[in-house]
Amino acid sequence: MPAATRPAAGLTVSVLAYEGMSVFETGIVTEVFGLPRPEFDVPWYDLVLCAERPGPVRVLGGASLHTPHGLDDFAAAGTVIVPGVPDVKADPSLALVDALRQAHERGARVLSICSGAFALAAAGLLDGRRATTHWRYADRLRQRYPAVDVDPDVLYVDGGDVLTSAGSAAGLDLCLHVVRRDHGAAIANAVARRLVIQPHRDGGQAQFVEAPVAADPDDDRVAGSMAWALANLSDAITVETLARRAHMSPRTYLRHFARATGTSPIRWLVNQRVQASLALLETTRAPVEEIARAVGFDTPVTYRHHFGQTMKTSPTAYRKAFQVSGAAGRRG
Repeated sequence: MPAATRPAAGLTVSVLAYEGMSVFETGIVTEVFGLPRPEFDVPWYDLVLCAERPGPVRVLGGASLHTPHGLDDFAAAGTVIVPGVPDVKADPSLALVDALRQAHERGARVLSICSGAFALAAAGLLDGRRATTHWRYADRLRQRYPAVDVDPDVLYVDGGDVLTSAGSAAGLDLCLHVVRRDHGAAIANAVARRLVIQPHRDGGQAQFVEAPVAADPDDDRVAGSMAWALANLSDAITVETLARRAHMSPRTYLRHFARATGTSPIRWLVNQRVQASLALLETTRAPVEEIARAVGFDTPVTYRHHFGQTMKTSPTAYRKAFQVSGAAGRRG
């Protein structure tokens, strides 16, 4: 396979380093956008680590990152990422606020991870928009920036040109979503496999809010039933089927499933079937009716309905937007 070509200007990504940050926050962005991906015959991203002032940036653990790139480079990228802020009680610097506004006005895609939403809100980029942050900070974000429609229950919010995610690990969900937007489901799924994570997590961050519930060994049986369902999406699968796989009654299974995932088995199954259909829409010319059957929907009407609710578009429109060049003539 030929080496990946140089990314276009729109595929440059900048991420902000700040004093006292966890390297995990930049690591999320680096793993998705910074590692070379020569196995993909598409232009990959060009990642630049920036700071408010070029030079060393102290991080947790007593180490330092060193970057020659400042806010000018940060604002110049096609995708600009704020992975957090040093203090959710303090205002970000005017220089950072100006850089974010300049990037947005220039047409950059602006992302935040975890508490980074506070910087975007201070720049006015979230006014009148739905946005999220870590569930611990949601009330504070709502109080400090009442013009923001804060949704504390989701893993990320895609506002088109401005995107926000919940706590740190949800940044992986958001970054993979961006890869899916840019390159399609097949490549996003491949990146997820290399990271050994799910390409798409159903449910929201409400499932992670601290609660006085002990871990239950029966959740392993739920996980086993979910793995079986993913391997058999084209089959007729009901709650009763999954419950039998987990050796539980349907009522007990529903309770354990909701606690483990934050959603219901049917909603999860519908979402997984829609996600599985994306690669078929992108890489084949198979009729929508055939794709619906392949991923387990009873009828094309049901498939189109759930696809529209999940993806906010139709299967045909998605195919037109994301179909891989050369898929014509191939069926699968």
